Amino acid sequence: MNFPNKVKCVIFDMDGVIIDSEEIHKKAYYETFNAIGVNVSDNLYKTLTGSSTINAFQKLVNHFNLDLNPEDLVLDKRRRYVNFFENDPTLHLVNGVEEIIKYFYNKGLILILASSSAMVNINRVFNRFDLNQYFKAKISGADLTESKPHPEIFEKAALLGNTPKENCIVIEDSDNGVKAANDASIFVVGYQNPMAEDQTLENANMIIDDFSMLKELI
Repeated sequence: MNFPNKVKCVIFDMDGVIIDSEEIHKKAYYETFNAIGVNVSDNLYKTLTGSSTINAFQKLVNHFNLDLNPEDLVLDKRRRYVNFFENDPTLHLVNGVEEIIKYFYNKGLILILASSSAMVNINRVFNRFDLNQYFKAKISGADLTESKPHPEIFEKAALLGNTPKENCIVIEDSDNGVKAANDASIFVVGYQNPMAEDQTLENANMIIDDFSMLKELI
């Protein structure tokens, strides 16, 4: 798929694309895994990256045949994440993302947030870093029927952006997110976040390690 001739809408993932929160998500997950006594391998954890938390715990409950309520595990993990979020002063935006967000916004592009995170976590990030002013809409995969790698979230994002798919791009850092964009037939830019080295991004339409590379195309 070629880069769109006329980009009108940019759809952002959040964790690992806008905010470097992958590490605190991982800490919160593994604290929860330890609390319920399951040993989650690196390979198994990799398959969860990019999915909503409820889907991740539904998968783990089935995988380990646990007599536990996935929704209770979501609340436990979220509590641990909030603790890390509120007590980690080093938490920061991904390098260069604020500049590219403002660049797109000032060029009149429509910006949509499409994240697997719960809306409470999305709002926590957007309020802390004052990002609401730039985005037309925010979508939480936790509020949808399906989770990445299902394409529903990106199909909805294009609709909310009121933009044909051929005039949209998605920016993702996870293989599940890339597959979701692929299956939605939207051009996907894979962002190589150093904190997500376990993600190959091999099916992205293009791969970048610096957001400024997009200025040459848009």
